[in-house]
Amino acid sequence: MTRKMRLIAYMKTGPTALHSGGWRHPEATLHDIFDPVRYEQIAQVLEGAKFDGAFFADLFGVADTYQGLEMFIRSGGQNSYLDPMTVIPLMARVTSRLGLGATISTSFHNAFHIARSLASLDMLSGGRIAWNVVTSTNDLEAANAGMEGMLPHGERYDRADEVLEACFALWNTWDPDPFVFDKERGRFGDPEKVNYANYEGKWIKTRGPLPTPRSPQGRPVVMQAGSSDRGREFAARWAELIFTPPYDRATMQAFSDDMRQRMAAAGRDPRSCKILPAVTPILGETESIAQERADYLDSLQHQEYDLAYASLSAGADLSKTKTAEELAKARGNQGTRGGTDRLIQIAEKSGVTLAEAAAKKSRGKALVGTPASVADALQDLFESEACDGFVIMPTTFPTSHEQFCRSVVPELQRRGVFRTEYSAATLRDNLFD
Repeated sequence: MTRKMRLIAYMKTGPTALHSGGWRHPEATLHDIFDPVRYEQIAQVLEGAKFDGAFFADLFGVADTYQGLEMFIRSGGQNSYLDPMTVIPLMARVTSRLGLGATISTSFHNAFHIARSLASLDMLSGGRIAWNVVTSTNDLEAANAGMEGMLPHGERYDRADEVLEACFALWNTWDPDPFVFDKERGRFGDPEKVNYANYEGKWIKTRGPLPTPRSPQGRPVVMQAGSSDRGREFAARWAELIFTPPYDRATMQAFSDDMRQRMAAAGRDPRSCKILPAVTPILGETESIAQERADYLDSLQHQEYDLAYASLSAGADLSKTKTAEELAKARGNQGTRGGTDRLIQIAEKSGVTLAEAAAKKSRGKALVGTPASVADALQDLFESEACDGFVIMPTTFPTSHEQFCRSVVPELQRRGVFRTEYSAATLRDNLFD
């Protein structure tokens, strides 16, 4: 069978997904942020285009790393106003094939709660749920969970390993086909097909069994996005989807090669995981129109907000830290390691401050062009086997995803690199068909 590209839509339950000025664009809708129809309609658009799925990024709180709450409230920000677990059922109800993913942290939630909530959604959706596993990175999140602060980076992943081990043990407490439904003999289910988990580690302990039986896909699909060495080790063990930053082709190829080697060393078939870099398409009828649209979007950016968001990722106020040494001291156990390392590299290479490097980094690399030229770039990276597909990052909601679905997807389908129909009913089966 010809290898096919995978496409996942990046989502937020707030005004913007990535671009700090996206919510200010005339095409962006704001009146419907708390309207269920907003999420139902975009789910139907994505399923109509045969996307593999959509997942919601999330933060366990409201960011205040940079000068308190002001910037993230006044300037829009990547706030998650709704719990993704509450909108996913809305989207599942109006679709039948689209995969749906939620971000849930292993740093704060107990394994039984995670396993049961995700298993319930997976059952009700017919096996279409993914779990974007994060370890969390900020003390503001820890404070909301009643903790004094974040665990050290390595220990966060040690705990995450145990949470995953416990969840898998709980998901395996039910054998397939446990129900009898025999009214005459009074037998509803077969108790021999339900077992205890009895998992115990350093951080996590749970007995089971889970009340929720196996879904049609067995358990949720595991997503992960850690790019540090420890994060890659974790992904090599658990991930079925890896979400990566928008690297250039050579760096993406090196990342993919590294992950495939790590998976093989962990005893996994490297083909059991799809690697999807983020891309931000900005489309136009001509190259010049596309560039004008990109320039207009950039004119709406709030530069100080971009610094605030970079500070959240780094774990310290970058307006108050000038060097890598100052940053390391200020952030303590906070921040993403892979992203912060890239920030420091940009600063050192460009000879600028961390704040100036954050401005360069936060703008990212949009894929600007016509539907055909954007399809060219995606096809080239995909066919080089540097990746298995892409996470599509929108600039404006809902028009970014709508434009991509109307114009780029048909071009990819015409070239034979993306599906025209779903081959299966569950997310995992569609990802690995």
